[in-house]
This record gives sequence, C-alpha cells and structure tokens, in this order.
Amino acid sequence: MRFALFITAAPDQEAAFQAWRFADAALAEGHELLRVFFAGAAVTHGNALNTPGRDETGLTRRWQDLQSRHNLDLVICVAAALKRGVLDADNARSWEQPQANLASGFVISGLGQLAEAQLQADRLITFPG
Repeated sequence: MRFALFITAAPDQEAAFQAWRFADAALAEGHELLRVFFAGAAVTHGNALNTPGRDETGLTRRWQDLQSRHNLDLVICVAAALKRGVLDADNARSWEQPQANLASGFVISGLGQLAEAQLQADRLITFPG
C-alpha cells in the first residue's frame, strides 16, 4: 500500500511519536511512504536545533534516520516554517536572517506537495496536534 502522512502534532505530543511509529512499522512491512508532510506546530520536527531532554524521544533524529534508510520525502510547510523560524538557506537569505536551521533530510515546500501526495497515495493518514 502507498501511504502519505500529514502531521500537525508538535514533537512533544504523543500523536507525533505515533506518526513516527506508524511510518517505521509501515516501511518495515514493505509498504511505500510517498511523503511525510509537516504543517502547523509539526514543522518544528525539521528544526536542526531541537534538543530534547535526555529522557525524551528525539523525533527529529528518528525522522532523519528513516529518511536516510528509505529515502523519504520529509516536507515542511513553508508558511508554517517561516512563522516558527524554521529556515532553509534560501529562505534565510530571502528574509535576511543570519542563518538557516533546517535539519538535514527535510525540505521546505508548499501545500501543493501535500495535495500531490494525497492524489498519488492509496491512503493519507493524519496525525493531528
């Protein structure tokens, strides 16, 4: 089955951890994960400066690990990212910010990426915040 994920849960919410667990399990079972789209508070998953407590789950690194092992498309919503200070090099330059902080393995793009994933996937699974 071909899945796409739509995540709005922040990294510290249980739904965010469930999204990662679903993705990991689906890939382990041989399913295809077309795209993971992060919007709203979930764009902070793509912040390279996320530093969870030692007793907390570091979801940014877990997503990066899945991305590198399965070549996942991890897309951060551009509007929500700008609002929350998550910037790639192009946006940092455009908005005259001193540096970028987008975690490796993530890309910033628009809602068209979510629409395209929804059209191509057999199922769009939502993990709300």
